[in-house]
Amino acid sequence: MSFRIQPAAPARPNRCQLFGPGSRPAIFEKMAASAADVINLDLEDSVAPDDKAAARKNIIEAIGDVDWGNKTLSVRINGLDTPYWYRDVVDLLEQASDRLDQIMIPKVGCAGDIYAVDALVTAIERAKGRTKPISFEVIIESAAGIAHVEEIAAASPRMEAMSLGAADFAASMGMQTTGIGGTQENYYMIREGVKHWSDPWHWAQAAIVAACRTHGVLPVDGPFGDFSDDDGYVAQARRSATLGMVGKWAIHPKQIALANEVFTPSEAAVAEAKEILAAMEKAKAEGAGATVYKGRLVDIASIKQAEVIVKQAELIAG
Repeated sequence: MSFRIQPAAPARPNRCQLFGPGSRPAIFEKMAASAADVINLDLEDSVAPDDKAAARKNIIEAIGDVDWGNKTLSVRINGLDTPYWYRDVVDLLEQASDRLDQIMIPKVGCAGDIYAVDALVTAIERAKGRTKPISFEVIIESAAGIAHVEEIAAASPRMEAMSLGAADFAASMGMQTTGIGGTQENYYMIREGVKHWSDPWHWAQAAIVAACRTHGVLPVDGPFGDFSDDDGYVAQARRSATLGMVGKWAIHPKQIALANEVFTPSEAAVAEAKEILAAMEKAKAEGAGATVYKGRLVDIASIKQAEVIVKQAELIAG
């Protein structure tokens, strides 16, 4: 382990992030009543240019008027390459209630993007006397974003979460696909005459997880576009969970239950993790640094793995 201890990510449930356009205030109450851990009210891609101002107004009113329970409430602003983002930030911070938890910054390409939003947010908080600091989550959606992913993760103390935006990322990389997430038809290998489809997003997700874990940020799996394909959604979510991601987006309400199931440790997994911890405690009491559990070696590293599962289950239960 490095002398510099890896910081812990924010201790909050983040199994599912449910998105809804700010131009459809009729669905806000349903979103608040859902089982999603995080609500993302959108001002960006799902809102037409002519509807931006009205959507912003809808969201500002809803932040204070709707009972969001104990969910993390986030608003996705427009990209820094648009004429909308500064007004999103100014109006949200000057007019919305303190119930707002987080701002999602899309299409981040470098640490300077975070610095720009941070400077504006900080100035408004000080001017308005806001006592609850706004946190940031970002979306990696470009070749530049993935190339600078570690500096982005470290760019501000406000950073709490990071996702991969597969569609814009694919376009930026020049990938020959129109799918949003999931396996791709032409991304396969052949062994003994049989096709085997691998995961084209794996390396980018692994880079995001590494950057996030290095700097105490939550790594989150992004959207899965085909909401008629439950099996495909679950398969991608399970791959992401195995890599170390803590949750996944839902662009349709039916995806909420799927994400929650995948990113909630099963009773069997929690029970086994607790048994491993107990076995190691017994070994330490006997002066041993390792022991055997169900025919396999477990040691100090096994404790750390088991603790991740137990702590995650306790966080969700709490």
